[in-house]
Parts: sequence; structure tokens; C-alpha cells
Amino acid sequence: MIEQLHEVIGEIEHVWATKRLLVVGDVMLDKYIWGEVGRISPEAPVPVVRATRRSEQPGGAANVAMNLAHLGALTTVVGFTGGDEDERLLTDCLRSNGIQPHFVACAGFPTITKQRILGGRQQMLRLDSERLDERAAAEYERLMETALGLLPGSDALVLSDYAKGALSAEVCQRLIVAARAQGVPVLVDPKNADFFRYRGATTICPNRSELAAATRTVGHDSAGHDLNALLDAAEAMVGELGIEFLTVTLGEKGIALLLPEGRLLASAVARQVFDVSGAGDTVIAVLALGLVSGLKPATAVELANVAAGIVVGKVGTAPVERHELVAALSPQIALHAADKVLSRAELAGRVALWKASGDRVVFTNGCFDLLHIGHIELIEQARRCGDRLIVAINSDESVRALKGPNRPIVGERERARVLAALAAVDAVVVFSEPTPLEVVLALRPDVIVKGGDYHEETIVGAAEVRSWGGEVRIVPVVQGVSTTRLIERGAES
Repeated sequence: MIEQLHEVIGEIEHVWATKRLLVVGDVMLDKYIWGEVGRISPEAPVPVVRATRRSEQPGGAANVAMNLAHLGALTTVVGFTGGDEDERLLTDCLRSNGIQPHFVACAGFPTITKQRILGGRQQMLRLDSERLDERAAAEYERLMETALGLLPGSDALVLSDYAKGALSAEVCQRLIVAARAQGVPVLVDPKNADFFRYRGATTICPNRSELAAATRTVGHDSAGHDLNALLDAAEAMVGELGIEFLTVTLGEKGIALLLPEGRLLASAVARQVFDVSGAGDTVIAVLALGLVSGLKPATAVELANVAAGIVVGKVGTAPVERHELVAALSPQIALHAADKVLSRAELAGRVALWKASGDRVVFTNGCFDLLHIGHIELIEQARRCGDRLIVAINSDESVRALKGPNRPIVGERERARVLAALAAVDAVVVFSEPTPLEVVLALRPDVIVKGGDYHEETIVGAAEVRSWGGEVRIVPVVQGVSTTRLIERGAES
């Protein structure tokens, strides 16, 4: 369970879009040939894939940048390319996603590509195009000068090392020293077994196998090493490397956070796994944004763990979307009524994320003073009309204007919290105007629902919802039940 979830959601929805992240490392272009397998080749015992479409996606350090951008951050990426057609494809793809690429083209070195052939959801073959020997010293100097020139104004630096030659020991140390001198946190995704080239970073984020190679730890579990022995060795490295903490992705076991004062294990979120490609890129992107937004390392790791669970359910290299992350947190939000009571601006952002996920948003409103069975029936029927239900309630001032000086019986804060505690309700918003029209216009719901004592021409916002292709629903009410009658009954007793 993520602590201070309301604040975390606020960071995701409003703060992440203000952060500037710089990614430096091994950029790649992932190419895909998608097809169907219908038979075995008569020429050799291999499946025949009938190609149906082709696609390209940024990979490696460029996929880290994609994750950051799709989570809302202002993102720049620096790396080596080949001055070829694949560089153009990679550049175009990054720019179309709002990412600023700054590439150093190296003569004689092609842009690194990985071409995958898939039959349905199954990867059949991968073809890599790369040259791994060292580039000229002048090209490394150009890479460092480019990155150092972009460092001022960045909120964090991510070094994405895929062991393809961009992040030499000298490059890593110059960038880490410069960033820390400017107060910029540095996060490293390592592929090199020599972690000392990353010393002085804020955190290093290896997977289990990478950590085993760095610590030279072997053992007897299914992954080829003993987890406790591995984490013990890793804890010792935190002080030796001068880093603040170590973050270890453990596959089906989750993510381990190793601090000088101890360790924390965030258990993996159970999901169907289709492809683990890029899961580490997602983890470091979410971790970076969490840290620069002021989250504690433990909270940032819990959030990264949720994001990793999303991305392994996708086929191919694909970034996590901000709306997907918020949607994945919805079960936790549902357990905290206070996290569902939102301002109008907060709710507008939440609605945008819901709609990006394809959710059908339903709206209903009322005073909801002294919640009774009629209210519950309305709310439950409204919720069945879509995927997300917003309940807008009149403020105390608005209720007094409608019902008289002795109302409401229950104050707006208490009414909002009680409604938010209902499982059928996804969000509650308070409005002070005489009608909810301004709220309807701000949120643009797909469905507006009112009880059976209304007619469509008397429903505030009905015409507006119809105008943008929405729907108006009138549901039956429970006869003989109302707040007024409850008050009268109480007075009689």
C-alpha cells in the first residue's frame, strides 16, 4: 500500500509535467514485423510468419525517454547514432512524442537496431544491427559536451547503460560529478559489471542478474544465486560506491530498496506477463520522477513497482502511460475516501486520464443531505451506466439557498467523505453555484444521470451533454423516501 496516496496522485497528475529530465546512454531503434504463423516451412523445420504490418519504437535509452515523456515529463535524450535512415526514423519517432533528441553521429557505426519478428504475441526471431568497439575520443568528447550543456535546468539525469559503448567510465564519472555539483540527482540503469564507474550517483538500478555479476555472488536458487546473499553483498556496495541507495528489480519477487539503514522489498503486482522488454526502463523512469517530485525512496519504489506490473502486460517495447499508472492505483484509491474528494481542477485532470484509458464517465448530482436508501439506489444505478462515477454535491451555502436556513443537516465535508466511502463512487466534488452546470461543462461527462422525478428538459446539463454526443439517463427512485421525510419523522419522535 502506497503511503500518502493523495499526495502521490497529485504529483503524478500535476507536478510531473513540470519536471525536466535528461537521459544519456545507448539509444536504439526497435523494429517489429508483426504477422501470423499458419504453417511450418518445407525448406527447414521453422515456422513461416506471414507479415501483416511493420512498426518502429525507440529502444534502450530512448525507451527510458519515452517512458518519461508519456508520464508527462519534459524530456531530452543524448546518445550515439549512425547518421543513417534508422537515425532519422528514431529522431522522428522521438520528436513526435515531444522528446528532444540530441544525437552524435559516428562515422562507420550504424544506429543500433533490434528487429523482432512476431507470430501473434510470440517473438520468433530477433536480428541486431550494431558495432560495439570504441568510438573515436573526439566523438566521446562531443557526447559529453552535449550532455553537459543540457544539464543546467534539468531536474534529474538518467544514465541508461546498455553496454553498447556510449557510457564509458570517463563519460559516467564526468557526468555524475558535474550533475551532483549542480545538485542534480543521478539514476543509473547498469549493464556493465563494474559498478565503480557509476560511483557517486544517487542510485543504481540493476536487475538481479546484473547485480549478481557486479557482486560476483553465486548460489543455488532458480535465478542462479541466493537472494539473501546477493542482497547482503549489495548492501555493502552502497557505502563503497558512495550512493544513497541501491534499487534492485527482482522479476516476480518485486523490487528491493537497499538503504544504509536497511532494506525494503516491494512485492510484485500479479499480472499476466507477455513481454518483459523495457520493464527496467519503466522502473527507472518512474523512480526518477518520484524522487524529483519529493517522494521518499520507498514510496517511489512502490510506485515504480506498480508501473512495472503494467508494462510487462504489453507486447514489445512500450512505455507506461500516465493514465495507466493512475488507473492501476485506483484499487488503492478506492480504499481511501479522502483521496476521492477532489477540487474541480483536480477532477478535470482525473477525468482526462480516465477518458484516455477509454473509461465511460458518469455524472450525477444532488445535496445528499442525510444519506438514505433512495440516494444509494440512485448512485448504484448511475454507476452501472459507465466505468467511473462522479457525484457532485451542493455546498452548504448552496443547500441553504435551495432548502432554507436550517439545512443542511450534515456539512459538506462530512457529506463528501461519506459519499466517497461508497464503492460505487469514484470521485466527489463540491460546487457552490445554484446548479451544477459549470461542473458539467468543466468535466464533460459521457453520461448524466438523475432520478425518476425529473424529466430530461428539467435536468441541468442535459442539453450540453447531448451536444457532445453524451447520454442522459433517468433512473427509477425509491418511492416514499426523502431527506425531508426523514427530518419530519425525527421531529415527530
